[in-house]
Amino acid sequence: MIYRFGAYTLDTEKHELTRSDVAVPLEPQVFALLLLLVENRERLLGKDEIVEKIWKGRIVSEAAIASRVKSARQAIGDDGAAQRLIRTIPKIGFRFVGEVEPVATPATLTEGQTTPAEPEEPSFRPSIAVLPFNVLGDPGPAAAIAEALPHDLITELSRLRWLFVIARGSSFRFRGAEADIQRVRAALNVRYCLSGSVETDARSMTLTVELCDTQDGGVVWSERFRSALGAVHEVREQIVQAVIGALELQIPSNEARLARLKSPENLDAWSAYHLGLHHMYRFNRDGNALAASLFERAIAMEPDFARAHAGLSFTHFEGAFLSFADDAARATALAQRCAEQSLEHDPLDPFCNLVMGRVYWLNGDLEASLPWLDRAIRLNPNYAQARYSRGWTETLLGHGPEGQANVGAALQLSPLDPLVYGMHGVRAMSHIVLGEPAQAAEWAERAARSPGAHALIEMIAAVAHGLSGDEARAQAWARSARRRSPGLGSADFLRAFPFRESAVRRRITEMLDRLAV
Repeated sequence: MIYRFGAYTLDTEKHELTRSDVAVPLEPQVFALLLLLVENRERLLGKDEIVEKIWKGRIVSEAAIASRVKSARQAIGDDGAAQRLIRTIPKIGFRFVGEVEPVATPATLTEGQTTPAEPEEPSFRPSIAVLPFNVLGDPGPAAAIAEALPHDLITELSRLRWLFVIARGSSFRFRGAEADIQRVRAALNVRYCLSGSVETDARSMTLTVELCDTQDGGVVWSERFRSALGAVHEVREQIVQAVIGALELQIPSNEARLARLKSPENLDAWSAYHLGLHHMYRFNRDGNALAASLFERAIAMEPDFARAHAGLSFTHFEGAFLSFADDAARATALAQRCAEQSLEHDPLDPFCNLVMGRVYWLNGDLEASLPWLDRAIRLNPNYAQARYSRGWTETLLGHGPEGQANVGAALQLSPLDPLVYGMHGVRAMSHIVLGEPAQAAEWAERAARSPGAHALIEMIAAVAHGLSGDEARAQAWARSARRRSPGLGSADFLRAFPFRESAVRRRITEMLDRLAV
């Protein structure tokens, strides 16, 4: 594609800026910034978006941004005083305001095509546009919620550091017939699109939400919510939490599915990372080893990829936690080092703070984990795994009701989470702490029968049923745990779950020793 403005020509194929056919020397980063401004000339570009696109989300100073803008202006005969072509909106961002004539080059057109080729897919992290919802039938009070709810979703999705969210000013331009998925993709260059509809009758309101992959227009996820007409604003926060929780699960799952379709040599850093998550959550030795290799591959391609470092920390934690590693102390040290590296690259990513908090469990320093888990929750209040981990820590400290409250919040936020067996398991442990064996057995049975449950979860079931007096179920789960992991015993269990109260530790040890687990 060629963009002409005044005497200047910006050629994306040649990666060249010319003035009256004479090349203007430009640093690659300055060229990328100028191209970004020109391609998005119809809207304001915020500083955060510029940092994301040019610096791949790395933390940079205001001075660095100002320096690149100054260089871009100088290259096209502009300056900060005149701002004829690049205008500054103080404290917000920049916009290219010159008249631009786009010209499609032969390289950008396929045979028989008369319009530019599809925009390239963002390579580093998925992007999403949240559109205003459509109102079906008589608008009434639905007119307000059709914009208010998507606005709230944009605000909350923007907390997710792994997801690039298009600003409201751009995505809300697409309404009705304008909201065609391919048109949205072409204009905003996004991977995902979240849309919805609002319909009311005399007493209730129904909201339908749909997440689409803009590459093929396929529906990734959809859900329907109903509310009493007069209570819609009271349940609005619950709907937002439910949608955010679903997207945190559905988008990574879709990314992993797409990554599995690629041949190994074509995996980019983001695909390798998501495929690593898929194997990491299998919680078995082979899956953990494969996940670690994929995270290492992502880091080799993108050394500053904070979440890949966090994922690698998670695999080392898993190695120590489930005794996959031959040297648990070394695995613990590696988990901490990788967590620290992830925070160096992005201290505001909730996942990075989560893995830092989990490291302290391996050393039995439960109190030290709490500030990191609390920080992860503050960064993203809808982060189900942080809530679950907070509940786990509270339970180990002997605070059963607090543990139950956090696990309940996690299950509400992510009822289909890959770690849902762990959430049920923590709920079972909270009842053990509170001296409620019957309730503990009920939740432990649910945990051990959930997809993905590993041997430690089966040991929880064995303890809970033993304490409740069901010897047959206790022995059955003990045998299953021994079969799956012959080396695990009571010492391993209490190292993984370092209960603070000595009476609880004693009851668990006696039960596991009696069951010979």
